[in-house]
Formats: sequence, C-alpha cells, structure tokens
Amino acid sequence: MLDKSLLQNWIEEYLKDTDYELITLNISAGNDILVEVDRLSGVDVDFCAELNRYLVEKLDNPNGQPGGEPLADYSLEVGSVSLTDPFKSKMQFQKNLGHDVEILVDGKKLHGQLVSVDQDTFSVDIEEKVKKETPSGKTKTEKQMVTYTWRYDQPKYVKYDLKF
Repeated sequence: MLDKSLLQNWIEEYLKDTDYELITLNISAGNDILVEVDRLSGVDVDFCAELNRYLVEKLDNPNGQPGGEPLADYSLEVGSVSLTDPFKSKMQFQKNLGHDVEILVDGKKLHGQLVSVDQDTFSVDIEEKVKKETPSGKTKTEKQMVTYTWRYDQPKYVKYDLKF
C-alpha cells in the first residue's frame, strides 16, 4: 500500500503557493487514490489536471532519477469536492457563507442559511414556527428566523443544501 504521508507531503508542496486546500486524501487497500481540493473562488479543472500530472510523475518516478521504478500499481483521481459532500474544512464554511445548508445535529436534520463563520463557530438562520398569543387571548402560529450557533465539531455534518 502507498504511503499516505508521502503523498500528502507531495500535494501540500504543490499547493503551498496557491489558494487551494487539500480536503480529502484517501488511499484504498488496492492503491486507488482519491485527491479532492477546494478553494474559495472554485476549483479550476486545468489546475486539477496539472496536479494529476504532477502526482503521476512523482508516483511513477519517486526518486526523480532516469529509469526509476514506480512506487506501485495505482489508480489516481484528482478533482474538486462534491456539492453533496459534508464540509470538511473551515474554508468550505467560508465559501458557502450566505448559502442554504443542511445540518444534522442531535439527530435532527435542519435547513437554513449560513450567516456567519469565525475561528471556532458558525451560525445559521433557521425559519421556525412559533406560537404567539394574540391580544384577544387566542394562540396563532407565526414564522420567525432564529439564529443558531454551533462549534464546528457539534453537528454530525453540515453540507450545501442542494435544491431543485
């Protein structure tokens, strides 16, 4: 099996002078490599192709010497994160500021708009039905926006709320 830390070092070296961030690096037992990157302004397919070529060169000739041997048989996929994947970094929260998100927290699936992101927490505006008493003493239900704030590690997941 390929050394994950070696691949991670190569990727981080390639990304160091860019605004891209490594989001996912998975290597299966069969050496199927998945690399997912992201950045605030979106991922360029040409950048992914360049990173792919760089990694193929490194994997096929890790010592950089002519006639070198490949590290192993492998398959390589380099791309951007899926819209439907949960957020894995704070940068993804920043990227989706102002967008609708789905949150799974305490066994409840909530939907709202991501309204703030800071170092330790994020906040989401969620429309809720609230019972209010009218001047005549009757109860009626009204919708109102409630802002919830969580630490990044509290929800089971947060992801872009894709609507059609």
